[in-house]
Amino acid sequence: MTEQEILTAVQDIFRDNFDDDTLVITRDTCADDIEDWDSLEQINLLTAIEKKFNIKFKLADVRGLKDVGDLLDLVARMV
Repeated sequence: MTEQEILTAVQDIFRDNFDDDTLVITRDTCADDIEDWDSLEQINLLTAIEKKFNIKFKLADVRGLKDVGDLLDLVARMV
């Protein structure tokens, strides 16, 4: 999968989770950029991404994520 394909799929997940069809994410998007992105939403996002890509994150994998770019890199390594 290309990074763009992963980004598109992850953006769809963000749009579903935040119920906002106009939401656009970039590699630099972080929790501070999206009003409703809290710790519970983080878990929902990670769970949806695991399902979509048929992967399983470990706590150590996600603990240091700073932004969407880090998340995309992690998914790319696991698929």
